Amino acid sequence: MDTQIILAEKGRDIRLDLFLGIANWFIFLDHIPDNEVNWITIRNYGFSGAAEWFVFISGYIAAIVYARMTLERGFVVGATRIFKRVWQLYAAYIVLFIIYIVTIGDVATQYAAPDIIYEFNVAGLVDHPIRTVGHGLALQSRARNLDLLQLYIVLMGAFAPVLWAMLRRPGLTMAGSIALYFAARQFGWTLSSFPDGSWYFNPFCWQLLFVFGAWLALGGARRFRSISSSPIPVYLGIAYLVFAFAMTMAGRFPAVAGIVPPWLFDAFNPNDKTNLAPYRVLHFIVTAYLVARFVPKDWHGLDWPVFRPLIVCGEQSLAVFCVGVFMSFAGHFALITGSGSLMAQVFVSTTGIAAMTLVAYGISWSRQQDALLPSRAS
Repeated sequence: MDTQIILAEKGRDIRLDLFLGIANWFIFLDHIPDNEVNWITIRNYGFSGAAEWFVFISGYIAAIVYARMTLERGFVVGATRIFKRVWQLYAAYIVLFIIYIVTIGDVATQYAAPDIIYEFNVAGLVDHPIRTVGHGLALQSRARNLDLLQLYIVLMGAFAPVLWAMLRRPGLTMAGSIALYFAARQFGWTLSSFPDGSWYFNPFCWQLLFVFGAWLALGGARRFRSISSSPIPVYLGIAYLVFAFAMTMAGRFPAVAGIVPPWLFDAFNPNDKTNLAPYRVLHFIVTAYLVARFVPKDWHGLDWPVFRPLIVCGEQSLAVFCVGVFMSFAGHFALITGSGSLMAQVFVSTTGIAAMTLVAYGISWSRQQDALLPSRAS
């Protein structure tokens, strides 16, 4: 019952859509290699990046939506709605995967650019097309830029039992997620991909952020209220962000690396994204805490028109992500076959973001029209 009261008080938090929209824009920019515009994304200034925000917010929103449904209508109904969402994600992935690899193969043939199929990890299409497609449908593809969607499908697929446990023993469920995270890192647990290797995002590690988001949504945030009024966590958090910035710059610029002790440099470089290194988790938690501290839920700036496109993109996150995958490939191809100048990079980046935003507004408008149909019919 306590959880139910918390859910009733939550309401709609526009910050979730805003930062999910930002994450989608940043993921798109980060997916375009040799693009100077992606220096504006957060991955360049600390250990964590947009992928952490995407996974965390997805878990938070999933908990709010399906926990309320489960509490009001029972676990069976909640579980069926979760699996319906999983099917929607998987269907989107199938369409995206098939069109994506066909497009890459066709572009490589038509424009005599065979290297692009290796760059986007779809070289298996040449020697083993049937096996490549089959493993792709089984979520074992290593096609570039599809890995985050694969991770999301698996996390949502396992969410029904996690939610059941979270509603009954939230602390124990969160502890189990932490234990799985450390066990996976210790024993090398992961999922295999085709034709070789493993998932770029290890789901046994990345589940931690998804479950953490759900745990906070279902009452875990109350545990942080005791420190929310103290300035000490803010100072410590800022200090850690400065340290993360210094280590990230050391990993990118040899001149900076030269002034960092080797033992310290080696502890954070290369940055372990696949298995979600603990310092990445801490960096994300600190960043999220500071954002929540200085951008409250009732901040009037959330109504500013400048943020509206981001919020709409966050509301239509799945479609925006899928469009971003295509636009990142198209943008990369345009840059390697064109001048690749800074102006071209800016044009490609803004065009992709504009396309993602237009799709988000189009879907939002269509759903608004559908919502008006019953009242008109009556």
